[in-house]
Amino acid sequence: MQAEVAGLRAQTERQDYLIAELRHALYGKRSEQLDTDERQLAFEDLETAVAEAEAAREALNARHADGTTRRQTAKRNLGHLPDPLPRIQQVIEPKDKVCPCGCTEMVKIGEDHAERPDIIPARFQVIVTVRPRYACRRCDAGVCQAETPHWLIEGGLPSEGTLAHVAISKYADHLPLYRQCQIYGRGGADLDRSTLASWCGTAACHLAPLVDRMLVHLKRSSCLFMDETRAPVLAPGAGKTKTGYLWALTRDDRGWGGEDPPAVVFTYAPGRHGSHAMDILRGFDGILQVDGYTGYDALAGPKRVGGMPLTLAYCRAHARRKLHDIYQKDGSEIAAEGLRRIAEIYKIEAKIRGNRPDERLAVRPKHSAPLVADFRLWLSKQRSVVRENDLPDRFLILPTSAKSRLGEKLAYIHRRWDGLQIFLTDGRVEMDTNPVENPIRPITLNRKTRSSRAMTRPATPGLAWLRSLKPAN
Repeated sequence: MQAEVAGLRAQTERQDYLIAELRHALYGKRSEQLDTDERQLAFEDLETAVAEAEAAREALNARHADGTTRRQTAKRNLGHLPDPLPRIQQVIEPKDKVCPCGCTEMVKIGEDHAERPDIIPARFQVIVTVRPRYACRRCDAGVCQAETPHWLIEGGLPSEGTLAHVAISKYADHLPLYRQCQIYGRGGADLDRSTLASWCGTAACHLAPLVDRMLVHLKRSSCLFMDETRAPVLAPGAGKTKTGYLWALTRDDRGWGGEDPPAVVFTYAPGRHGSHAMDILRGFDGILQVDGYTGYDALAGPKRVGGMPLTLAYCRAHARRKLHDIYQKDGSEIAAEGLRRIAEIYKIEAKIRGNRPDERLAVRPKHSAPLVADFRLWLSKQRSVVRENDLPDRFLILPTSAKSRLGEKLAYIHRRWDGLQIFLTDGRVEMDTNPVENPIRPITLNRKTRSSRAMTRPATPGLAWLRSLKPAN
């Protein structure tokens, strides 16, 4: 009993500590809070530790006083294993099917089923291509042999499946090439990082025409999303990296029931100037949904090169984020009221997501438009308040001053008001640019992975699909 009590106390103390860590990750001081990716990793570690503590407690409870253990109660699978997964049936028969009294052999009256997911680790296999040669025994007319299949790397080592796996692991699963080498080494394949880099470059060369074709196809759409993100690239001859930009052009018509499949194309540019967006969008005429970056303004002007002036629909999530930052910092009641008003509009959008454009357009003017109009009146009132409290002394900026952070955020929303309400007149337009921000997140995670290794590993070339410059590995 003393040993059991001591074990339970230890488990309770450990769980209390884990709960304290979880609270700190969620509600700690802003300077000590984790970002989204770090918080997810913290949750994984905490959940793993909690599961370990629970397993230890169950093992302790299952132990008899005499030192023996009793069989634990079976835990039913609370999830659902998809039907398309292959099933390998394992039948476990009793050791003896003769009736205990010895009268006859027992017959089957039913059975119990239990399903558990099983994972087979990735393993290498060798594809041996054999091309038999044939010749005629009666004459010397020649030798007959099938032609060599067309391979992506003629005479090379990898199959097309291997090239795809390496590229997806690096760019979609955030596994740097040197880590892949370690994984493959455990599977018995000794591959060098430079070899994998060469494979990625070859795959990129063959994928480039497909990417170009996808870009042409995307620009035939009527409504697109666009955003840009930083990308470290090697500076030739400098031995270090510099900042480039990946411009993401996205089509996602699922919000209004469009038939075209969602797609995204990334184009590399050495800078963030709006001229790069103008070059990428040559031939596109329609609605472009973007954030409030001023580099896009020229696309809506009469001097736009490569097409007619575009209609720019701005992102309400960015406007909300401006107010959220203020509220998180000082608990501003003005910011809280703005967040509440925006949330009411989003509730209406959630109900009509996936409907046809005409159905969405029938709901928005009736339900969303009054809320937007009220928000406009509220915004004008708050901006007039901050202007009245704005002091000429540049060394004294009150919280309600137009020079304060709150005044700047309200001015940001006011300057982009026309583009923020386009969704009221076009059923295809979304309220925000989340469809293009979501595909950018993996690139951000890759960038964080590189920066976390920057102190220990030199930058190395990666996939050549960024056109003229190569990103850091």
